[in-house]
Amino acid sequence: MLSGVSPAPAWAIGPVANHRKRTWFVAAIPPLLANAVLAVSASAHVKWFCAYNVAGQPVGIETVVCRNFEMLNGLSILALMTGGVLEGTPVGTAALAVLNRATGWLRDHIEIIARAACAAFFIAVWAIGGILLTPELRTHSNLVGAIQLGIAVGMLSRRTMPLSALGIYVLYGIAIRQYGAFHLADYPVFLGFATYLGLTGAEATLLGARPIDVLRWSAGITLMWASIEKWAYPEWSYPLFAAHPTMSLGFTPDSYMRAAGVVEFALAFSLVWTPLVRRTGAIILAAMFVSACFPFGKIDMIGHSLIVVALFAIIADDAAVPTHWRRCWLIPFAYSSSLILFLGVYYFAHMALYGTTIL
Repeated sequence: MLSGVSPAPAWAIGPVANHRKRTWFVAAIPPLLANAVLAVSASAHVKWFCAYNVAGQPVGIETVVCRNFEMLNGLSILALMTGGVLEGTPVGTAALAVLNRATGWLRDHIEIIARAACAAFFIAVWAIGGILLTPELRTHSNLVGAIQLGIAVGMLSRRTMPLSALGIYVLYGIAIRQYGAFHLADYPVFLGFATYLGLTGAEATLLGARPIDVLRWSAGITLMWASIEKWAYPEWSYPLFAAHPTMSLGFTPDSYMRAAGVVEFALAFSLVWTPLVRRTGAIILAAMFVSACFPFGKIDMIGHSLIVVALFAIIADDAAVPTHWRRCWLIPFAYSSSLILFLGVYYFAHMALYGTTIL
């Protein structure tokens, strides 16, 4: 099923002007944020739209971690620290109060929304046929369709939600058996969503963690992993740049993908931080995914529906966090550690599984 990597177009190979090399990392930030809708679709699930080769040689870490990469991550840390500082001030307190008032209805109905979205998602993939969980995960098993319908039906009652959660775990396991654990590392949000449904239906917690917390962490991990893939395989997105020329904003695709990956990693990291930071990050990410439905169509809309619901749940979550978690000096260490961890796990796992090189 897997096909080769599409060759880079001619315009993606030529030299870049020296002044652009020196300044692209600063100039890219505002338009990247404004144009992030295309960035997320071009990276998080490029496998849905373009040819790819999971076992192919990724771009070496030595190439990824360049001066521009470090500068962009430094700016991301600064932005996260700014949000952390504001959170402990009257401005942050007022912002959280406004968010709490604005999301009251969403907070009161988020369980129903999650159940409806889950039912709609699995009915849609069942109706399309031949899909396990996402468009590139194909199957010929009739049992999969029956499980998908069973998951949807289980959303009708809280009592049967744990059974639906079990069904999602089974589909994820089938996908791992067919496509391997490395490929399915793209989608831990399905495990998080299943756990959310199971815990909510059983009115339980997971080692003291609320259902929404499990869902939030799974969404953050999913998107941080996706950003690594963007740096490792920028060439997978070249066909999207050819189809949407304005997406690159005048920069080379490699440079754009590197910068967009940093933006995505920072926003994903924000989901595991304190309330104001994570709710702000979730708002930006939700806007990206919802807006991406227009240029990329119903495949994108259906495929991203569960993670969008997860982001809505994070936006509406009004739980407070003990003050000690707001120590902003932890952000540089936590962010850098997360970045090193995800890069290391991705590249070393790929080397162990596929025999590729790291540098």
